Amino acid sequence: QTHFLFLSLQAKMSRPVQARRLEGIDKNIWVEFVKLAATYSTVNLGQGFPDFPPPDFLKEAFLRALSEENHMLHQYTRAFGHPPLVKILAQFFGKLLGRELDPMTNVMVTVGAYQALFCCFQAFVDEGDEVIIIEPFFDCYEPMVKMAGGTTVFVPLRPRAPKDGKLMSSADWQLDPAELASKFSERTKAIVLNSPNNPLGKVFSQGELELIAELCVKHDVLCFSDEVYEWLVYDGKEHIRIATLQGMWDRTVVIGSAGKTFSATGWKVGWTVGPNRLLQHLRTVHQNSAYHCATLAQEAVAQGFQRELMLYGKPDSYFVQLPKELQKKRDWLVQSLDAAGMKPIVPEGTYFLVADISKFKSDVPDVPSSDEPYDSRFAKWMVKNKGLAAIPLSAFYSGAHKNNYNHFIRFCFAKEEATLKAANDILQKWKQEKTSP
Repeated sequence: QTHFLFLSLQAKMSRPVQARRLEGIDKNIWVEFVKLAATYSTVNLGQGFPDFPPPDFLKEAFLRALSEENHMLHQYTRAFGHPPLVKILAQFFGKLLGRELDPMTNVMVTVGAYQALFCCFQAFVDEGDEVIIIEPFFDCYEPMVKMAGGTTVFVPLRPRAPKDGKLMSSADWQLDPAELASKFSERTKAIVLNSPNNPLGKVFSQGELELIAELCVKHDVLCFSDEVYEWLVYDGKEHIRIATLQGMWDRTVVIGSAGKTFSATGWKVGWTVGPNRLLQHLRTVHQNSAYHCATLAQEAVAQGFQRELMLYGKPDSYFVQLPKELQKKRDWLVQSLDAAGMKPIVPEGTYFLVADISKFKSDVPDVPSSDEPYDSRFAKWMVKNKGLAAIPLSAFYSGAHKNNYNHFIRFCFAKEEATLKAANDILQKWKQEKTSP
C-alpha cells in the first residue's frame, strides 16, 4: 500500500501543471503592494482608485435600477452590452468621433477596460506577432501580450530637462520619432497607445499622435487606444482621439471605462468602440471568456451617460466638474511634494503624479548587489517606516529597462482632501526630521 501511495504521488508531481503561457508572468506588483499598503499604511496613495464617492446621480440611478419593477435587470442582458448602454455609448462617442456608430456592431461592453484590453490581445495577436508598447506603460500590457503568444517591443518616452528651473511636466517626456519608426516592421501587429498615460499623466499632442498614425497606416498596424482617463485632462489641455485621425478609424479599437469616467472603479464596466471588422473578433473572445457584464451596473452607467449627453460641455456636466476638482487636488499634492523635497513631474492628465526621490536616497541606502530596483525598495521602506503608500515607477517598465528610471515613485491624487492632508503631514514631518540636526 505504501509503495502504491509513493507511485501515485510520484505520478502526480512529475508532470508540470502550469500552461506555458503563464511562465514568467506570475508576479504582480499590485498583489504585493496592495498587501503592503493594507498591512502598514496609514495613507494610501498607491493604487489608482478614488476614496470619494461616485456622483449622487449615478448612485441614484443604481438604486432606481435595483428597486424598479423591471425584475429582468437582475438577469442576463445582451452578452455584448445592455441595449440602453450600447445605444447611448454609440450616440455619445459618435458625437466625439464625428461618425455614425451602430450600437450593435461598433460598441461592445466589457468587464472593465481590463477585459477590453485582454480581448484585444487575444483577438488579434498571434505567435510571432510584435506589439509596440510605449514606456512607461500600464503594467498589464506586457503579460497580456505574452499570454497571447506575442512579442513585446518597447519604445521609451525620454525626459527632457525643463527650462529655467521650472518643475518638470509630463509633456517633457517625449517619443523620439526616429526611434519610434525603427520599432515598426513587417512583424508589427499592433501598437498600444495610452493617452492620457498612466503612470506619467502625459497627454499625447496632435503632432505625436499624427506621427503614430502615419506609422500605423504605413505598416498596416492596429492601434489599441486605452483612453480610460479621457475626461481627466488639466490646464486647458485637450484629449485628442487617435481614431479621428486620417486612416485610423479602420484600424483602432478605442477602450473606455466607467470606473474612471464616473469614479466607480468597483463597478467594472468598460467598453470598446471601433469598426465592426475589428469588433466582431472581440465579440468572439468576449463570448468565450467573460460572456457578460453585470446588468444593473450597465443600466446605471447608461443613465449616467444619458445625463452627460444632455449636459455635454455645460458647467453642470460631471465630465466638466471632475477634472476641475482633480486639478485642485493635483496642484495641492504638487506643492506638498515640492515643499518636502520630492520633485514632482506635473501631470497633464489622469489620477497620477510621478515624483523624483533622489534627495531622499540617504534615508534608504543603495544595495548594489540587489536585483530589485531602487525605487521598489524605497517604496517598501516608505510604507513600512512612514505609513505612506506609493508605487515604484520601475513597475511600469520592462525588465531590461527597470533600472533606467529607478528614482521615481507614483502617487495617486484622486483622494479626499483629508487623505491628501494626512499625506502632506507625513511628508512635512519627514522633511523636518531630515533637516533637524
